[in-house]
Amino acid sequence: MAESSKTVPSGLQVKKLQCKNLHDYLKTLPPGVLDKLYNHPAACLAVYRELPEIARHYVIRILFVEQPVPQAVVASWVTQTYSKEHLGVVQILSELRVWQEAAIPGGLPGWILNPVFKKNTKIALLGGGKPWSRWGPKRPEADAKAKDIPYLDAYAAERWECVLHYMVMGSHGGPSSGGGLPQGGISADAVRILLHAGLMKRDDEEGVICITREGFQFLLMDTPSQVWHFMLQYLGAAEARGQDLVECLTFLLQLSFSTLGKDYSTEGMSEGLLVFLQHLREFGLVYQRKNTELAQRLALNIASSGGNLVKSHTFGTKDEAQLGYIVVETNYRVYAYTNSNLQVALVGLFCEMMYRFPNLAVGVLTRESVRQALRSGISANQIIGFLEQHAHPQLHRNAPPLLPPTVVDQIRLWELERDRFRFEEGVLYSQFLSVADFETLRDHARDLGVLVWQSTPKRTVVVTKAGHEEVRRFWKRHSKGGAVGGSGVGSGSNSGMIGVVNL
Repeated sequence: MAESSKTVPSGLQVKKLQCKNLHDYLKTLPPGVLDKLYNHPAACLAVYRELPEIARHYVIRILFVEQPVPQAVVASWVTQTYSKEHLGVVQILSELRVWQEAAIPGGLPGWILNPVFKKNTKIALLGGGKPWSRWGPKRPEADAKAKDIPYLDAYAAERWECVLHYMVMGSHGGPSSGGGLPQGGISADAVRILLHAGLMKRDDEEGVICITREGFQFLLMDTPSQVWHFMLQYLGAAEARGQDLVECLTFLLQLSFSTLGKDYSTEGMSEGLLVFLQHLREFGLVYQRKNTELAQRLALNIASSGGNLVKSHTFGTKDEAQLGYIVVETNYRVYAYTNSNLQVALVGLFCEMMYRFPNLAVGVLTRESVRQALRSGISANQIIGFLEQHAHPQLHRNAPPLLPPTVVDQIRLWELERDRFRFEEGVLYSQFLSVADFETLRDHARDLGVLVWQSTPKRTVVVTKAGHEEVRRFWKRHSKGGAVGGSGVGSGSNSGMIGVVNL
């Protein structure tokens, strides 16, 4: 009998892009960083706002209680029907360090709010402390030059699309489907963030920067989720750039509570905040004029919308992105009524583009174009969701569905074609000299639950790598001495790959 070790290449597994919400991100921070963050009312209010409803109820009830509250009393605030939700809320508040355990006289366990969080939450809710525009009052002459909402919307859209443009075209030029995308348009710092986030990678052979599988998934996300995920990656590398993580995160959360269109002075900002402000300006999260005033756009409610995958754009104008611009026909043709190079390039990620007119681009969903997108890490559900999310307004006036069912089913079938093989790491047993030996080992592997595949005509058995040692020990006992014993089987080993067909 021969043994062959079979391994699975990691590249065959598609990694799904995870977009954390505010709480999931804060849970990854060290306790000391969280305590520093809670020194700022804006951070406390942002955390409180995103808590589950029961958790907010608990916080408000004990916000003005100075002594610990017995845990049994807190548990009595909800009925047994919500006991599971209660346990989840207790875990969330503990992981976020919103409250902590404290002993009550008599030995009973209790809960008490984090004193720093408690103090600054009171300030945020009761209107105390410094105003949100803590960088100084607005100057009177700034009103004459203030920008209106449509201008800020257009500015935010333009700046953020520059980042997406670069991702679509890479550092070697735009794709054929996009046509006319700008060359570059973002700073080296922004490129480093894209590389750090794994959304783009540097091709060692060609020496250019190209998009990754996660980057393709990122492009199909809605704008709020894109901005929030991008900022999380920025914050993740802040300390490596010499920036203060708490200072940057606090500033971002303060911006989320600011008023759209209102100017705020930058006087008194630290050098690190000014650098952070320049980066936010490049990404379209703030608008800055003469390094003295700023007005935020994409930063509004960024912490609340980022992790929830809100299916709407943050731009306030009724542009094509918000209204929808895609029509899909039963003949698999896709019509994109837009003059945006970026939107055409996004459609070209999974379509074969055919024609381009001033306000219309025509493509077709083909087996090869969809499979190319699938190889890049885009799932069938993401393609379908993108087409539905950006469906033309005329389609919404008709009876559902927005997409032809035949097209939806075919996209999913093309994805299933790639899943006919299941790759597993395992060990191959072959060269049995008798059918009895083959059946004995096969049946034992099946009883152990480690049998991956077997072929009776070829007398071949494949077992999982985890079960290999147990099967080998059994075979040695069965053959009374191993490969050199009375059964007369041979043994060997080599590397390869196993593909199991899903029928």
